[in-house]
Amino acid sequence: MKNQRYNDKFTLFLDRDGVINERLPAAYVRSWSEFSFAPGALDAIAVCSSIFGKIIIITNQQGIGKGLMTEEELQLVHNKMVNAIEKAGGRIDAIYHCPDLRTKPNNCRKPNPTMALRAKKDFPSIDFRKSVMVGDSISDMQFGMALGMETVFITSNQDEVQRLVEGEKALPNHIFHSLAQWSEKGV
Repeated sequence: MKNQRYNDKFTLFLDRDGVINERLPAAYVRSWSEFSFAPGALDAIAVCSSIFGKIIIITNQQGIGKGLMTEEELQLVHNKMVNAIEKAGGRIDAIYHCPDLRTKPNNCRKPNPTMALRAKKDFPSIDFRKSVMVGDSISDMQFGMALGMETVFITSNQDEVQRLVEGEKALPNHIFHSLAQWSEKGV
């Protein structure tokens, strides 16, 4: 990483689908056979592991709420994902997911801060002002911004960037095409 602005006191929050792994169009990753790392993601996480004190995945998993997968199936995917990340020289300190449907009142889905607050409870040294949220959705950016984090928007879709620009008063701090590109040029 060219610009080491961060150190071991910083926490990296990562969305999963569309950042770490390829997003399935109009579907959910329900098994390891459907999981495919995004190009360069393993190397990017390995590099980030040497810079950030904590790396935490925060992921909405409404497929559970829809009955398309179970908590156990999600855990199997996450276990294999973490093993592959560790074999590539990276680490994940914790994974928090929200199984709630988008329509459930008071749900824990991003941009709601519930998962970040759970992480803070488990890791009291987390300082959201010394944290970075990397995600591929507007709700990821809203989540990070609401907590005072630096935000990195991962997208190659100009329409998504335009929607973010038009709909938000605050823009993400950075926009990159992939986690790999951010780890090479942005961190």
